Amino acid sequence: MDNKLVLIILALFLAPLAVFLKKGAGKDLIINIVLCFLFYVPAVIHALWVVTK
Repeated sequence: MDNKLVLIILALFLAPLAVFLKKGAGKDLIINIVLCFLFYVPAVIHALWVVTK
């Protein structure tokens, strides 16, 4: 439970890092980095989705 809480907090501030810690280097990380370059809010939403799923 604590790990998920830390990942959620991390997803709010450093979205790609939270996705990397949850899924590793893969397609989800690439998607999140691209979203982060476009706009930050979609990257946070995607990170929260990945972390909580």
